[in-house]
Amino acid sequence: MHLSGKILEQLDAQKIGVPSAALLNLPERVLQFGTGVLLRGLPDHFIDKANKQGLFNGRIVVVKSTAQGDTTAFAEQDGLYTLIEKGMVDGKPVERISVNASVSRVVSATEEWNEILSCAANPLMQVIISNTTEVGISLREEDAFTNKPISFPGRVLAFLEERYRVFNGAADAGMVIIPTELIVDNGTKLKEIILKLALLKKVSPSFLQWLEEANEFCNSLVDCIVPGKLSAAEQQEAEKKLGYEDKLLIMSEPYRLWAIETKQVRTASILSFSSVDEGVVLAGDINKFRELKLRLLNATHTLSCGLAYLAGFTTVKEAMADSCFRSFVASLMQDEIAPLVVSDTITAEEAGKFAQQVIDRFSNPFIEHAWLSITMQYSSKMQMRTVPLIEKYFRSHTKAPERISLGYAAYILFMQADQGKDEQWYGELNGTKYKIQDDKAPLAAAHWQNGSLTTVSKLFLQDENLFGTDLSKHNVFTEAVQRAVIMLKQDGAKHTLHSIFAKI
Repeated sequence: MHLSGKILEQLDAQKIGVPSAALLNLPERVLQFGTGVLLRGLPDHFIDKANKQGLFNGRIVVVKSTAQGDTTAFAEQDGLYTLIEKGMVDGKPVERISVNASVSRVVSATEEWNEILSCAANPLMQVIISNTTEVGISLREEDAFTNKPISFPGRVLAFLEERYRVFNGAADAGMVIIPTELIVDNGTKLKEIILKLALLKKVSPSFLQWLEEANEFCNSLVDCIVPGKLSAAEQQEAEKKLGYEDKLLIMSEPYRLWAIETKQVRTASILSFSSVDEGVVLAGDINKFRELKLRLLNATHTLSCGLAYLAGFTTVKEAMADSCFRSFVASLMQDEIAPLVVSDTITAEEAGKFAQQVIDRFSNPFIEHAWLSITMQYSSKMQMRTVPLIEKYFRSHTKAPERISLGYAAYILFMQADQGKDEQWYGELNGTKYKIQDDKAPLAAAHWQNGSLTTVSKLFLQDENLFGTDLSKHNVFTEAVQRAVIMLKQDGAKHTLHSIFAKI
């Protein structure tokens, strides 16, 4: 039995969130550029949840941006797909299963461009969402001189031109455009590129005014791990449990955030799905959500990855199963980072809640997240994510932050490397080589040619090419990192963790 609208009544609603057949007849209200699992696991989930509660009442036309990939399963399954959420919430395992009915159809930008343009004539279609990982938010000037643009910004401009034409420039025909690409100020940057293309295209002044005033380009931030397609064995096991086959089945963690920047009442009204889940946030400024994620999630990952790998842990879930490593992560976030995140816009309660959610996410036993993958471009991540924390810390402290210092020491040891015959850089742990994928690897390797562990440690901290500043100016920090490097080198990372954190 294959998933489709015909079998919905046969599904066990006690185990699965099943949409009613009526949801398959809802009007199309969203144009989505991208078929990827992040969109299906995050914004599409929120829209489906709202539809099931009778709040948004609209489906999504998905635009397939590239010629690669087969989307016939969407047609065969009436756009339906299963989402399995598995993870930890408040320290307890959670599993939720739902059939998502938000997707109306999938159209190809390369083969069905006129179908996409025809959507502009639909008065109910007011939202554009994107995650164009293949094409991206970039300027391609040639799109200003063709009737069939190939870039995402070019396609949005063409759609808006058609929208303007059909509705004679009516102000209420403007769209709410929400890119979810992982770049800062994604909505602002998309708008800037589209305006440049419009000027190159020599559009009319009236259209240009409508483009700027009637449409809102919202910056947004998304956060959710969506591994996507299951392995063959996991797929078979899931389908046996569900009682049907689903070629589009995906998995995600339970945590999800979609922060959308807007101050407009009209936009809030259009995005009515935002009321169904605390994971959707409409705010006049989303920078605080970016700061929480960057410092408590990303900086913790970065300060933990080298230490975890040197301690012999392969994956995040494996490390979090170790009580001492878990204590390190928890105290790093709650005792050292969270107080530094608190500001005029972020309360201690918000920082604490986010930290607890990160611990749940790190502890997810259903996601295989390799530490070596997290160490990619280790040096630049250390600079961007952790250096501002150190600078802020020493504005009000005279004692070194113990956990952050240990994270820096692990970074220094991890970056001890030799160049292989393939001209790549490799470290070594217990006789086994590991690849260091970091543009700054040659700089780090050079520091390791200069004598004692204390000397090497200070050279790292002094190097403005690594960290953008001279961190050795904080003497107590330098001394703490030097002590930690010696301890890690002599006793090993795992023993060090247990000697420090076994009592916590």
